[in-house]
Amino acid sequence: MALLPILRYPDPRLHKKAAPVERVDESVRKLIADMAETMYEAPGIGLAATQVDVHKRIIVIDVSEDKSTLLAFINPEILESAGEQVCEEGCLSVPGIYEKVTRSERVKVRALDPQGAPFTLEAEGLLAVCIQHEIDHLEGKVFVEHLSQLKQGRIKARLAKQARITA
Repeated sequence: MALLPILRYPDPRLHKKAAPVERVDESVRKLIADMAETMYEAPGIGLAATQVDVHKRIIVIDVSEDKSTLLAFINPEILESAGEQVCEEGCLSVPGIYEKVTRSERVKVRALDPQGAPFTLEAEGLLAVCIQHEIDHLEGKVFVEHLSQLKQGRIKARLAKQARITA
């Protein structure tokens, strides 16, 4: 397994729409393992392939306290959504920034697992938020783009300042 570099907002590659995975094979399983290792090391609870500059429809998520419940979704799609919740979100591509975002409270998602078998999952709460957040990445959207233009401008300025300090 290997740690992968995570793209930082506002990198334009984060806005590239991910292509469906045509065949689930060993290279896809290796990518999932590398993404999981990268997510845990960061540390985070979700990571989309787009964030590591691989533009395939793959996400990994683990919202468990002890990092024991890794979920991998290949070609995920939301079939149903219901309710509304406001959660404070952060993102490995937007380090140090946390903002409230409105999302569906419950989702039903269909995807393939690492063996290529189809499955459906109904999720609510934090898992539902995380699924929606990561699928947004596959569509080329970063969570801060759910915010006002003013907040987006402030976030970009703060990130640029952080980059200058660490450079």
